[in-house]
Amino acid sequence: MANLNIVLYEPEIPANTGNIGRTCVATGTKLHLIEPLGFQLNEKAIKRAGMDYWKNLEVSRYMDWNDFLKKNPKASIYMATTKGRKVYTEVHYEADCYIMFGKESAGIPEEILKEYPENCVRIPMIGETRSLNLSNSVAIVLYEALRQNQFDHMKLEGQLHRLNWEE
Repeated sequence: MANLNIVLYEPEIPANTGNIGRTCVATGTKLHLIEPLGFQLNEKAIKRAGMDYWKNLEVSRYMDWNDFLKKNPKASIYMATTKGRKVYTEVHYEADCYIMFGKESAGIPEEILKEYPENCVRIPMIGETRSLNLSNSVAIVLYEALRQNQFDHMKLEGQLHRLNWEE
C-alpha cells in the first residue's frame, strides 16, 4: 500500500501550504514541514486554502533539515527542482518515498541537492519559465507517484458507478 510523503522545505506562502495540505488529505499522503515557515500554521490563509480538510491532515514539523534526516533516517527522498537531471516521470517512486519541494522564492538549497543528484527530478516547462506554482508542482509529481503505485489505497470498495450516457 502506498504511504507517500510530501516534504516542504521552508514554505513561505500560507495559501500554497493550505492547498498542498488539502491535496495530501485527498490522497492519503503525509505532509512534512521543515522550518522555518514563512507564516504561522494558524493563519486564516492556510485554513481558507485547506478549508475544513486541515483537521484531517497527518502533518509533522521539523526544526530544520538535520532534524528531518534524524527523524527519517531511511527515507528514500526525491527532490523536485528545476535543476533536476531527470523528468519526474523517469524515476520509480517507492510506495513509502518522500517527495521534497523547496521554498517558493529559492527552491531546495544547492548543498542539499548535491547530496542527492540521482534523485533530483524536474517538471518540463517551455522557454524561460522560472517555475510552476508550488501547490501545482506538488500535485503533478504526487499524482505520478500515486499512478505508479496503481492508486492502490484510493480504489473504491465494491462496484464503481459509471454514468450511462445512452439512457
